[in-house]
Amino acid sequence: MRSPITKLTIAAAVCLSANAFAGGIENAPKKPAPRKYIDKANMDPSVRPGDNFYEYANGTWLQRNEIPQKETRWGSFSILHQANTERVLTILKDAGGKTYPKGSVKQRVGDLYNSGMDTAAIERRGYDPIKPDLERISKIFNLSGVINEITYERANALGSPLFGFGVGQDPKHVTRYIVSFNQGGTSLPDRDYYLVDNARNQKVQTAFKQYISTLFQLTGTGAAASQRNAETVFNIEKQLAGAQMSRIAMRDPNKTYNKFSVADFSATTPHLNWAVLMPQMKVNGQDSVLVRQPEFFRSADNILTQISVDDWKTYLTWEILRNSANTLSSPFVKASFAYSSVLSGQQVQAPRTERVAALVDGSIGDLLGQLYIEKYFPPAAKIYMVNLVNNLKITLGDRIKRLDWMSDETKQRALKKLSAFGVKIAYPDKWQTYPGLTFTRDDYAGNLRRLSQWRYNESISHLGKPYEKRFNMTPPTVNANYSPTNNEITFPAGILQFPFFDFGADDAVNYGGIGAVIGHEMTHGFDDQGRQFDADGTLRDWWTKADADKFKTRADLVVNQYDQFTVLDTIHVKGRLTLGENLADLGGLNIAYEAFKKTKEGHSNTKIDGFTPDQRFFLSWAQVWRSKQRPETAASRILTDPHSPEQYRANAPLTNIDAWYTAFDVKPGDKLYKAPADRIKIW
Repeated sequence: MRSPITKLTIAAAVCLSANAFAGGIENAPKKPAPRKYIDKANMDPSVRPGDNFYEYANGTWLQRNEIPQKETRWGSFSILHQANTERVLTILKDAGGKTYPKGSVKQRVGDLYNSGMDTAAIERRGYDPIKPDLERISKIFNLSGVINEITYERANALGSPLFGFGVGQDPKHVTRYIVSFNQGGTSLPDRDYYLVDNARNQKVQTAFKQYISTLFQLTGTGAAASQRNAETVFNIEKQLAGAQMSRIAMRDPNKTYNKFSVADFSATTPHLNWAVLMPQMKVNGQDSVLVRQPEFFRSADNILTQISVDDWKTYLTWEILRNSANTLSSPFVKASFAYSSVLSGQQVQAPRTERVAALVDGSIGDLLGQLYIEKYFPPAAKIYMVNLVNNLKITLGDRIKRLDWMSDETKQRALKKLSAFGVKIAYPDKWQTYPGLTFTRDDYAGNLRRLSQWRYNESISHLGKPYEKRFNMTPPTVNANYSPTNNEITFPAGILQFPFFDFGADDAVNYGGIGAVIGHEMTHGFDDQGRQFDADGTLRDWWTKADADKFKTRADLVVNQYDQFTVLDTIHVKGRLTLGENLADLGGLNIAYEAFKKTKEGHSNTKIDGFTPDQRFFLSWAQVWRSKQRPETAASRILTDPHSPEQYRANAPLTNIDAWYTAFDVKPGDKLYKAPADRIKIW
């Protein structure tokens, strides 16, 4: 599923049906007070299900609910996010309101939160925390100094100028870590903001330049010089954007797997000697590196010499400013929000309590997560999820065996990969302790700088050690994901609650919610990207050519279907960018429905609140995607988000599922109707 909203999202008293998998579950919690899991008051019966199922299931809710001013979207995920924020704040205020032993979980969590809330200290310091950085950059006098500053900012976690860099898993040797170089150097969310000339992008560019100018003025630069600096920064970043690969091209993992010796990589960038620069970034003893986009680095090396040293100093100063703005005094924070609001349409800034809570969760999530799990997560839910995942794995295996387009040879390899799926549920078995990382209550910028440096150093420390699989989201997160190189799926505690998951709900609701999420993540192992990784996570082709060609033919049908959808006026969904998520939605819903039909309720036709079990299954799916978003957010997401807009996530998969047509009597002439021969069948 991958992140549908912000990282800090909801969990809570998890609830699921005792019959949600064949045989039921032992020791299930008592059912809560009855609630309407499918509420007719949220629906619009004036809309035919076959014309727009999303509107039929959610229309009245969409009409009655406005997006809060502090939000860019509002719907099922947002509502859960808000409720979870309040839970997290309860924990943070408790930790911050008392004195706990130094080094304890509550002391560290509380001190980081309190430092972010100590606005008096933050205002007093103004931009003092970055003055040494600005002074250092001002003394650069040649290209060598520019390059040294680039590596200095990287090694001290102050910014990421010119390119991206990190340490991660080697996709073709998954038990090892490797240094990875990536395209970067830009501030706007996507290269198209620089390169595509239209009214929306011009508006964003104007706001971006104003933001740059404002931050320079706040550090003492005159207005005219600040405006020139803004043009300088934009022009440099536009050149870097022009060298970048598109997001669609980067969906092919083989195109971004380019291993070089350090010497050979340096030969492609005459002005960047990586044998010298990597030790400056604290990397030693590495004989090979992964370069995701080699052409970008060739171009970036040329750009280095085409721009004056003074202009590079302006760019490097901007890198410090933009990465620090939200840690400094209120004029910097307000300038940052003014710019981001043009991108997102957000009308007012979220309260500082919520912003700092999100930062704590995103920064030391394993410390906060321990407190969160202790307070809000019932152990029975984890047991339930293990059984439910196993049920869905069996169902997907059955579906693979029945595929009429895949050879037995490839089927056996697919089943081997499925059987090797790892599963992480709710929270890590081993918590990250962040050894040596300390916080004080009165130094917000310093705390965040120490945190960034600790994380950088910790990442570098993995080199030369066996790869360690970790829980890759924080426990409060409402999301789930699949890692192709680990071949594992992860479900944090946050997603284990209604509308996904409720012990009091009937099977139809739970399978249409969390069941479809589980199936979605499993299908990611076989989507256009995931299918290229084998059972142990290695980037290695395990398909016969004939089967791969058949898969691509079917996947192209999904691309074409989504390419037809529009958002706002003439903006089209990018079917190729969103292919992985669209395949996972289609596969996940099919898997969940077949698994649901194995349950007792799945065999019945008993209505609840006027709906059959099959109808409740599909209505549950649709209400998960209930959402409104601001036009600016919609336009930005089309460029950057691999997920399709929510209304299409709800509607499009259904048009390919025969059971939905039967459940709602969808017939020729209905707007969503597709002839049986045109319905796309893959997994």
